[in-house]
Amino acid sequence: MPIIKPFMASRKFSATIGDGTGTGATFAIAATTFIDDTGATATAFPASFAYYVLYINVQPQTADTATLTTITIPGGNVLDDATPILVEIVVN
Repeated sequence: MPIIKPFMASRKFSATIGDGTGTGATFAIAATTFIDDTGATATAFPASFAYYVLYINVQPQTADTATLTTITIPGGNVLDDATPILVEIVVN
């Protein structure tokens, strides 16, 4: 059974598909294009975290949808540019 640390906090980052670049398997949205909880532009996602949830158009995505350092969404370029992207990262 994993050890759960007693303190956990959530950080949220938002962007839109239009903030991404590339096509097909290389479509990605850099962390620096996201807005954080304070309304400021993010400099990076937290390096240490318990887990994260990616929401595309308010729908939670499965773990195979993306990677976290830069949000890589294979085929994301076919989505509407205004599609909202939210990443919730639970840090410990």
